Amino acid sequence: MTGPDPSTGPLDDPSLANTFAAAARRSGLGRVTPGETPTTAALLRAMGGVRGLVESILPGFAFVLVYTITGLLLPSVLIPIAIAVIFVVARVVVKQPYASALVGVLGIALSAGVALVTGNARDNFLLGFLVNGAFLIALLVSLVVRWPLIGVITSLITSEGSSWRANRAKFRVATIGTLLWIALFGLRLAVELPLYFAGATQALGALKLVLGVPFYAGTLWVTWLLVKTVHARPEPD
Repeated sequence: MTGPDPSTGPLDDPSLANTFAAAARRSGLGRVTPGETPTTAALLRAMGGVRGLVESILPGFAFVLVYTITGLLLPSVLIPIAIAVIFVVARVVVKQPYASALVGVLGIALSAGVALVTGNARDNFLLGFLVNGAFLIALLVSLVVRWPLIGVITSLITSEGSSWRANRAKFRVATIGTLLWIALFGLRLAVELPLYFAGATQALGALKLVLGVPFYAGTLWVTWLLVKTVHARPEPD
């Protein structure tokens, strides 16, 4: 029994493939080598190092802390923006890449803007729901069309092309890996949306932190282990 037919897809266009390959290499999975043995140090690097973790966690933590103490919307959304801006400035001063930190500022500012327009602190999380929902839909669609997204990302990183789709083991691993990420984004929405509609802003903020970096790291680690099992072995003749 053979795997799915590796029919020609949109990534066979060299210009599109190069664009998506660059994006894949900037992803968490793209910062590790598919055949490399997973280590804590490598996982930390894939997540941006200690500085990247602090930049990811601290603004959200600041929102929860300030809102819990004051109950006021304005300082709760402006202080995280100020913290994120400080991170960008610090990177510029020491001449480190700051594009990802700048994107973080934009995301935090947009979330704050929505909350300020509506006057509800809980709306600070609306953008996050949309992002998680978009990823969830993209992953589901990739399974339906039989191009599991984890397989596509891995193939772009390794410059493998679409041949992985004819390899049963690689296709199966790509499918399982994609299902893991579907579970992550689905879990976030399943837990956070009821809290949003219940108006439990502090609990929502706290659980968003828990379901953020820790669950992301765990999912990335398991995906890495899975991908390694099929990319570390030699191809059959």
